[in-house]
Amino acid sequence: MIDTPFLEPRHTELAIQIDRFNRERRADHTMSEDEQARAVVRELGDAGLLAHTVPAELPGATLDVRALSVAREHLSYDSSLSDLMFAMQGLGSFPLTIAGGEALKRQWLPRVKAGTAIAAFAITEPEAGSDVSAIKTTARRDGDEYVIDGTKTFISNAGLADFYTVFAKTDAAAGHRGISAFVVECDRAGFAVEERLELIAPHPIGRLRFDGCRVPAANRLGDEGAGFKLAMQTLDTFRPTVGAAACGLAWRALDEAIDYAKRRVQFGRAIADFQATQMKLAEMATELDAARLLVYRAAWRKDSGAARITTEAAMAKLYATESAQRIIDAAVQIHGGAGLVRGAVVEHLYRDVRALRIYEGTSEIQKLIIASQLLK
Repeated sequence: MIDTPFLEPRHTELAIQIDRFNRERRADHTMSEDEQARAVVRELGDAGLLAHTVPAELPGATLDVRALSVAREHLSYDSSLSDLMFAMQGLGSFPLTIAGGEALKRQWLPRVKAGTAIAAFAITEPEAGSDVSAIKTTARRDGDEYVIDGTKTFISNAGLADFYTVFAKTDAAAGHRGISAFVVECDRAGFAVEERLELIAPHPIGRLRFDGCRVPAANRLGDEGAGFKLAMQTLDTFRPTVGAAACGLAWRALDEAIDYAKRRVQFGRAIADFQATQMKLAEMATELDAARLLVYRAAWRKDSGAARITTEAAMAKLYATESAQRIIDAAVQIHGGAGLVRGAVVEHLYRDVRALRIYEGTSEIQKLIIASQLLK
């Protein structure tokens, strides 16, 4: 892990704990993807690691973003699935943490922390990705209930989650100010997982449909119209951690490239002896350290009490994910043909990293966010 003044001894201890978790965990590849995902959540809960996804003091509603980042970097180094399931427990439950009623919190948050309930964050729609204000899912008040209608897509943990944090329009004419957030339990009538989607890398994800789905008014998170702000608060907290996950993938790729370069012999010498390889490795290591510093700076700013870290989070997410793509591509190049074989570590890293430049805000959106902040 990077040696940086942004981290404290407790973060180093967490890194050691997760490295031990990675070493001791043995994935059962005879299981289906869903079974593996559920098993990972239980194991993370049993190890006490999911405690970092739910604040210790709920009224304070704060998370240690540096701890989240350390956890994601070290988990993704070993397993993208472990990282995904850890991150989704936080992303799916954080809106509930900061805006849910006490009964709803007591019902779900201890189970999220224990790994006995799986959370999901449902905002993306077929016609609303980067433009959140364009969502068409509606929530209509009917007495003591809301009736939800619409479709969500590219929802991580679709079909696995016990509850979904769902964003819907309660006032269609008010743009993003008309968005509200709700907890929808997986067994609600009118809710269905319409289909599962298969990505280029293993990832439990799919499309949701709400057809007259009724939820109690008590399941609303915050006031009507507060959903957009709630979503932005959540993404602001978790966006730097996407960069941390990218750093973990890039770190593994660099280690694999160094090891292979020392072992692979061509023209009577290890390819590590050639200057072309050395320069590539130097560039990879430098980009990785730069990415980590941006990630942990953003996390440190949030932990230090900054109300918003919009620019820092966008820079961290942008640079870390883009540089991870370059680092992993370079690792595949160093491996040559061996890096193209399905099942090779760098081959699955190459597939795993691609989504990070898209979800929780594409690289292009991050650039627009940074520019807008500069021009204010």
